[in-house]
Amino acid sequence: MLSRAVNFRLRSRIPQNASLIISRNYHENIVDHYENPRNVGAFDKNDTDVGTGLVGAPACGDVMKLQIRVDDDGTIIDTKFKTFGCGSAIASSSVATEWIKGKTVDEVLSIKNTDIAAHLKLPPVKLHCSMLAEDAIHSAVGDWKKKQELKNTKVAA
Repeated sequence: MLSRAVNFRLRSRIPQNASLIISRNYHENIVDHYENPRNVGAFDKNDTDVGTGLVGAPACGDVMKLQIRVDDDGTIIDTKFKTFGCGSAIASSSVATEWIKGKTVDEVLSIKNTDIAAHLKLPPVKLHCSMLAEDAIHSAVGDWKKKQELKNTKVAA
């Protein structure tokens, strides 16, 4: 009974036209990836075929963790992300994970924040969100490459 009362109070504080307000202020691509984010989740960061990128923006408090699972040929076969931040940061993460699947670790390094921002139609004040996504991709690839070097060193020894 208590949970119903709390739920009712919370719902009564959210304007009925909240989705309409969001839709008016943001491009449909942002709204789509915010309301239906793709590839949310996490892999075991200790797996040798997983690269993890963890980045943050001190100015706004957004934190993004993007992970890649890479096969033996260097192709990204799966991606996951967890982002704590605004809708634009979540949408940028979601788009990034979609774009990097099926590409090699070297190919994804050519994805620029400006490409993500243009696709989502991010407003200028939200460009830092797409920069986080680009940084997270680079960080995840760097982490995966380090693990491969360690793995190859152990095999050679």
